[in-house]
Amino acid sequence: MATQTESELREDWPATATDDPDTAEVEVSVVMPCLNEADCLETCIRKAQQAFADYGIHGEIIVADNGSTDGSQAIAARLGARVVPVAQKGYGNALMGGIAAARGKFVIMGDSDDSYDFLEIPKFVEKLRAGFDLVQGCRLPSGGGRVMPGAMPLLHRWLGNPLFSFMVRHMFWADIHDVYCGMRGFTKEHYQRLDQRCTGMEFATEMILKSSLAGANIAEVPITLHPDGRKSHPPHLRTFRDGWRTLRFFLIYSPRWLFVYPGAFLILLGLIGYGLALPGVAVGGVTFDAHTLLFASLSIILGFQAIAFGVFTKTFAIAERLLPEDPRLNRLIELIPLERGLVIGVSTLVVGVALLLAAVNQWRIHEFGPLNYAHTMRWVIPGATLTMLGSQTILSSFFVSILGLRRR
Repeated sequence: MATQTESELREDWPATATDDPDTAEVEVSVVMPCLNEADCLETCIRKAQQAFADYGIHGEIIVADNGSTDGSQAIAARLGARVVPVAQKGYGNALMGGIAAARGKFVIMGDSDDSYDFLEIPKFVEKLRAGFDLVQGCRLPSGGGRVMPGAMPLLHRWLGNPLFSFMVRHMFWADIHDVYCGMRGFTKEHYQRLDQRCTGMEFATEMILKSSLAGANIAEVPITLHPDGRKSHPPHLRTFRDGWRTLRFFLIYSPRWLFVYPGAFLILLGLIGYGLALPGVAVGGVTFDAHTLLFASLSIILGFQAIAFGVFTKTFAIAERLLPEDPRLNRLIELIPLERGLVIGVSTLVVGVALLLAAVNQWRIHEFGPLNYAHTMRWVIPGATLTMLGSQTILSSFFVSILGLRRR
């Protein structure tokens, strides 16, 4: 068998998570989200109880029920687990309801489909007792874990999970190797500081990203993933839908990668274009002229807008407590407050308008007749570009100031 069956567990272990949770302090709360998990729920609860008994852990088991219709609630109550009804649908909602009801100093969450072995709870408790804020399970060999045959689709194991875990390590500096692992432990205090918002499957990913961005003390422990034990219905996970939702969530939570880095790249391309087109450089028989200048201006304008949106997004996310404070953004706002932004914008606007007026003057000199467009456009295109950038700088300075009012 891939996992221990109920008969292999200690039959004499009482069907209660704690001796008396109302009078004794609970150290560990195990939260199991549940939606029609009658196939495996009893096995999961008994394994958690076994772990409590074998390692002297004073804990409780909470089944966060999201509207089961298969009798899961009765199974949990019979075994002494606390059933917490959660009316709002969604994986994140179920976990939020269960964690809110948890009395333990430490919380360990895990799915109730018997794919996670709750006998491994002591691994998480040991790290939490050592002072870590978040302890992430790792099922993949890259982090010391083990995936039993048939437990994880090949596309998830060899592409999706490693790819998204790589992105988490490099986009958010979280040193973990299995971002999708749903078995993890954390302190109740740390969870309350995170102020999580996602109500769906992104809940688990949000916890990792916010913890890393907030500088939390994160550990990783290897665990074994077993085949899903459910027989009555298929897994809730949908490969491509949930993969896209994860990618979208990563980008939303990282304005640098969504806006700033692409914007900086576009501006760099535009500046290179200007360096080639303004003097009319020829490279390998190719002459860079007014048309190149026009494309370069487009690249600079798009890049500026992308970076501005990055600043808007980060400012709004911090004000709404979706992201923690960012010292770099604070320094930028201190360096370029509203008044200085207005000065820069107005100055850029004045230069742009002056170049446009100079182009009109060239037309006047030619008695408003035909012009040498290759020459004139070297005044018109930079003038129009600077006029637009100056106007955007003025408007952006006001908008950032408005967005930042709530957090100041």
